[in-house]
Amino acid sequence: MSTTTHPTGAPATVSAAPTSALNLSRTTATAARVLRQLRHDPRSIALMILVPCVMLFLLRYVFDGNPQTFDNIGASLLGIFPLITMFLVTSIATLRERTSGTLERLLAMPLGKGDLIAGYALAFGTIAIIQSALATALALWGLGLDVTGSPWLLLLVALLDALLGTALGLFVSAFAASEFQAVQFMPAVIFPQLLLCGLFTPRDNMHPVLEAISNVLPMSYAVDGMNEVLKHTDMTAAFVRDALIVAGCALFVLALGAATLRRRTT
Repeated sequence: MSTTTHPTGAPATVSAAPTSALNLSRTTATAARVLRQLRHDPRSIALMILVPCVMLFLLRYVFDGNPQTFDNIGASLLGIFPLITMFLVTSIATLRERTSGTLERLLAMPLGKGDLIAGYALAFGTIAIIQSALATALALWGLGLDVTGSPWLLLLVALLDALLGTALGLFVSAFAASEFQAVQFMPAVIFPQLLLCGLFTPRDNMHPVLEAISNVLPMSYAVDGMNEVLKHTDMTAAFVRDALIVAGCALFVLALGAATLRRRTT
């Protein structure tokens, strides 16, 4: 806040305008605040970190009599489960910040929208790293998932998927008025991608219209990337393309999320 002299001689208060350039200290401070809040919410932490592991564990023993089926779809679901859980938790947690007025107060400070959205992404991205590492370790060494390629490439795609889920959650939270509405976005945002990503049938076997739609959905490239690791010993050009598309979609959605940050009061 700063003061200027009014033409009548009375001082007038002028609000500091939010800065537009990213600032590392402001971004990390925002991330640290979000992580401190998450530390006091063990249910959300359990949902983000443990649920993908539990789902993979159940899936392995659903196909206990046919381990080859788990090998065929386990890698794909290793990316899908983190995406879904990060989407749910991030959208609900960010919506709480909006409805409680926390975002409103932060936007009144000299804090850029980029700093704010990057801070949230950094905080949830930190959780995503832990989540992806645990799920990948469990799948490969605990449940015996058989992949031809490097485990590090598998971890990379799982992490990119979790970050994509974080970005989607930050974005859709702007359009929900309650936590129930945030959950309602899941059928609109996640389920179509789940059906069209190639998990249930190869995308080139779909109706041409559905195949064309699947070609613009990021989850399709997440599954394709996992399948590249499943089948090839080395990093392929197709894997690099798929990973870059997923990462690019995450950054694009984060930019859209920053654009939705608006003050509701003046």
